[in-house]
Amino acid sequence: MDLFGNYFTEKTNLLPEGGTVHYFGRIMPKPEADRFYEALWHTIAWKNDEANIFGKHFITKRKVAWYGDQPFAYTYSNTTKQALPWTTELLELRNLTEAKTGTIFNSCLLNLYHSGDEGMAWHSDDEKALAKNGVIASLSLGAERKFAFKHKQTNQTVSLVLEHGSLLVMKDATQTNWLHRLPPTKIVTKPRINLTFRTILEM
Repeated sequence: MDLFGNYFTEKTNLLPEGGTVHYFGRIMPKPEADRFYEALWHTIAWKNDEANIFGKHFITKRKVAWYGDQPFAYTYSNTTKQALPWTTELLELRNLTEAKTGTIFNSCLLNLYHSGDEGMAWHSDDEKALAKNGVIASLSLGAERKFAFKHKQTNQTVSLVLEHGSLLVMKDATQTNWLHRLPPTKIVTKPRINLTFRTILEM
Protein backbone atom coordinates (compact mmCIF):
# COMPACT_ATOMS: atom_id res chain seq x y z
CA MET A 1 0.00 0.00 0.00
CA ASP A 2 1.50 3.31 -1.10
CA LEU A 3 0.47 6.41 0.83
CA PHE A 4 1.54 9.23 -1.46
CA GLY A 5 -1.34 11.60 -0.75
CA ASN A 6 -1.80 13.97 2.19
CA TYR A 7 -5.27 12.72 3.08
CA PHE A 8 -4.11 11.22 6.37
CA THR A 9 -3.38 13.23 9.51
CA GLU A 10 -0.72 12.91 12.20
CA LYS A 11 -3.23 10.85 14.21
CA THR A 12 -3.62 8.26 11.44
CA ASN A 13 -1.86 4.96 12.10
CA LEU A 14 -0.20 4.02 8.80
CA LEU A 15 0.23 0.39 9.84
CA PRO A 16 -2.75 -1.99 9.57
CA GLU A 17 -1.65 -4.08 12.58
CA GLY A 18 1.18 -4.84 15.00
CA GLY A 19 2.57 -1.36 15.48
CA THR A 20 1.96 2.37 15.31
CA VAL A 21 3.40 4.83 12.79
CA HIS A 22 2.30 8.46 12.56
CA TYR A 23 3.36 10.84 9.79
CA PHE A 24 3.19 14.49 10.84
CA GLY A 25 4.17 15.86 7.44
CA ARG A 26 6.21 19.06 7.34
CA ILE A 27 6.66 20.45 10.85
CA MET A 28 8.59 23.58 9.85
CA PRO A 29 8.57 26.15 7.04
CA LYS A 30 10.87 25.46 4.08
CA PRO A 31 13.32 28.31 4.91
CA GLU A 32 13.78 26.88 8.40
CA ALA A 33 14.24 23.37 7.04
CA ASP A 34 16.80 24.73 4.57
CA ARG A 35 18.68 26.44 7.40
CA PHE A 36 18.88 23.28 9.49
CA TYR A 37 19.93 21.22 6.47
CA GLU A 38 22.84 23.54 5.70
CA ALA A 39 23.90 23.75 9.35
CA LEU A 40 23.91 19.97 9.83
CA TRP A 41 25.76 19.43 6.57
CA HIS A 42 28.64 21.64 7.77
CA THR A 43 28.72 21.10 11.55
CA ILE A 44 28.01 17.40 12.13
CA ALA A 45 31.01 15.08 12.56
CA TRP A 46 30.08 12.86 9.63
CA LYS A 47 31.88 9.55 9.10
CA ASN A 48 31.34 6.73 6.65
CA ASP A 49 29.32 4.01 8.32
CA GLU A 50 30.95 0.65 8.98
CA ALA A 51 29.58 -2.86 9.38
CA ASN A 52 30.98 -6.29 10.15
CA ILE A 53 28.83 -8.93 8.48
CA PHE A 54 29.72 -12.62 8.26
CA GLY A 55 33.32 -11.85 9.12
CA LYS A 56 33.71 -9.17 6.46
CA HIS A 57 34.28 -5.47 7.11
CA PHE A 58 32.26 -3.02 5.00
CA ILE A 59 32.50 0.77 4.70
CA THR A 60 29.42 2.46 3.24
CA LYS A 61 29.15 5.56 1.08
CA ARG A 62 26.44 6.71 3.45
CA LYS A 63 27.75 8.79 6.34
CA VAL A 64 26.53 8.69 9.92
CA ALA A 65 26.92 10.45 13.27
CA TRP A 66 25.78 9.61 16.80
CA TYR A 67 24.95 12.23 19.49
CA GLY A 68 23.48 12.08 22.97
CA ASP A 69 23.10 13.37 26.52
CA GLN A 70 26.04 11.17 27.54
CA PRO A 71 28.73 9.30 25.56
CA PHE A 72 26.31 6.40 25.12
CA ALA A 73 27.66 3.31 23.37
CA TYR A 74 25.44 2.16 20.53
CA THR A 75 26.16 -1.12 18.74
CA TYR A 76 24.61 -2.24 15.46
CA SER A 77 25.98 -4.26 12.53
CA ASN A 78 28.66 -5.46 14.97
CA THR A 79 30.21 -2.01 15.30
CA THR A 80 30.02 0.35 18.29
CA LYS A 81 29.77 4.14 18.30
CA GLN A 82 30.24 6.58 21.21
CA ALA A 83 27.79 9.48 21.34
CA LEU A 84 29.14 13.00 20.86
CA PRO A 85 27.80 16.07 22.74
CA TRP A 86 24.78 17.79 21.20
CA THR A 87 25.31 20.68 18.80
CA THR A 88 23.19 23.83 18.99
CA GLU A 89 21.11 22.85 15.94
CA LEU A 90 20.58 19.31 17.18
CA LEU A 91 19.27 20.60 20.49
CA GLU A 92 16.87 22.91 18.64
CA LEU A 93 15.61 20.02 16.53
CA ARG A 94 15.33 17.72 19.53
CA ASN A 95 13.26 20.32 21.39
CA LEU A 96 10.99 20.73 18.37
CA THR A 97 10.57 16.97 17.99
CA GLU A 98 9.87 16.48 21.69
CA ALA A 99 7.22 19.21 21.59
CA LYS A 100 5.52 17.57 18.60
CA THR A 101 5.64 14.01 19.96
CA GLY A 102 5.31 14.56 23.72
CA THR A 103 8.32 12.25 24.20
CA ILE A 104 11.72 12.91 25.76
CA PHE A 105 14.73 11.66 23.78
CA ASN A 106 18.33 11.29 24.97
CA SER A 107 20.13 10.47 21.71
CA CYS A 108 20.09 10.88 17.94
CA LEU A 109 21.49 8.85 15.06
CA LEU A 110 22.02 10.86 11.88
CA ASN A 111 22.39 9.52 8.34
CA LEU A 112 23.61 11.43 5.30
CA TYR A 113 22.59 9.99 1.93
CA HIS A 114 24.44 11.78 -0.89
CA SER A 115 21.94 10.71 -3.57
CA GLY A 116 19.25 8.17 -4.30
CA ASP A 117 21.96 5.59 -5.02
CA GLU A 118 22.47 5.30 -1.27
CA GLY A 119 19.77 3.67 0.81
CA MET A 120 19.14 1.34 3.72
CA ALA A 121 18.22 -2.35 3.56
CA TRP A 122 15.32 -3.94 5.46
CA HIS A 123 15.94 -3.82 9.22
CA SER A 124 14.37 -3.09 12.60
CA ASP A 125 15.69 -0.70 15.24
CA ASP A 126 15.43 -3.29 18.01
CA GLU A 127 18.92 -3.28 19.53
CA LYS A 128 19.10 -4.14 23.24
CA ALA A 129 20.35 -0.64 24.07
CA LEU A 130 17.04 0.86 22.94
CA ALA A 131 13.92 0.95 25.07
CA LYS A 132 11.64 -1.93 23.99
CA ASN A 133 8.55 -0.65 22.17
CA GLY A 134 9.91 2.86 22.64
CA VAL A 135 9.33 5.87 20.43
CA ILE A 136 11.66 6.64 17.52
CA ALA A 137 11.13 9.98 15.79
CA SER A 138 12.52 10.32 12.27
CA LEU A 139 13.10 13.84 10.95
CA SER A 140 13.89 14.29 7.23
CA LEU A 141 15.77 17.15 5.61
CA GLY A 142 16.73 17.52 1.97
CA ALA A 143 15.63 15.33 -0.94
CA GLU A 144 12.25 13.65 -0.72
CA ARG A 145 12.62 9.86 -0.51
CA LYS A 146 10.31 6.88 -0.43
CA PHE A 147 10.25 5.01 2.91
CA ALA A 148 8.80 1.52 3.27
CA PHE A 149 7.59 -0.89 5.95
CA LYS A 150 7.22 -4.69 5.64
CA HIS A 151 5.49 -6.97 8.12
CA LYS A 152 7.82 -9.72 9.34
CA GLN A 153 5.20 -12.49 9.09
CA THR A 154 2.76 -11.49 6.35
CA ASN A 155 5.20 -9.51 4.14
CA GLN A 156 2.53 -6.83 3.74
CA THR A 157 4.13 -3.51 2.79
CA VAL A 158 3.29 0.12 3.41
CA SER A 159 5.25 3.00 1.90
CA LEU A 160 5.15 6.79 1.76
CA VAL A 161 7.28 9.71 0.61
CA LEU A 162 9.09 11.65 3.35
CA GLU A 163 9.14 15.37 2.66
CA HIS A 164 11.76 18.02 3.40
CA GLY A 165 11.26 19.13 7.03
CA SER A 166 8.86 16.28 7.85
CA LEU A 167 8.49 14.06 10.91
CA LEU A 168 7.65 10.34 11.08
CA VAL A 169 7.11 8.59 14.43
CA MET A 170 7.40 4.82 15.03
CA LYS A 171 6.27 3.38 18.36
CA ASP A 172 4.62 0.52 20.27
CA ALA A 173 5.40 -2.89 18.70
CA THR A 174 6.51 -1.50 15.32
CA GLN A 175 10.14 -2.65 15.66
CA THR A 176 9.02 -6.07 16.88
CA ASN A 177 6.64 -6.81 14.02
CA TRP A 178 7.83 -4.66 11.11
CA LEU A 179 10.96 -4.05 9.08
CA HIS A 180 11.64 -0.72 7.38
CA ARG A 181 13.98 0.50 4.68
CA LEU A 182 14.99 3.43 2.48
CA PRO A 183 15.03 1.92 -1.03
CA PRO A 184 17.66 3.21 -3.47
CA THR A 185 16.45 5.09 -6.53
CA LYS A 186 18.05 6.56 -9.65
CA ILE A 187 15.45 9.32 -9.77
CA VAL A 188 16.78 11.23 -6.75
CA THR A 189 20.10 12.99 -7.33
CA LYS A 190 20.24 15.33 -4.33
CA PRO A 191 21.31 14.56 -0.71
CA ARG A 192 19.06 13.79 2.24
CA ILE A 193 19.82 14.08 5.95
CA ASN A 194 17.81 11.92 8.34
CA LEU A 195 17.75 12.27 12.13
CA THR A 196 16.30 9.51 14.29
CA PHE A 197 15.77 10.61 17.87
CA ARG A 198 15.87 7.67 20.28
CA THR A 199 15.93 6.66 23.93
CA ILE A 200 19.03 4.73 24.96
CA LEU A 201 18.69 2.72 28.17
CA GLU A 202 21.12 4.09 30.74
CA MET A 203 22.96 1.19 32.35
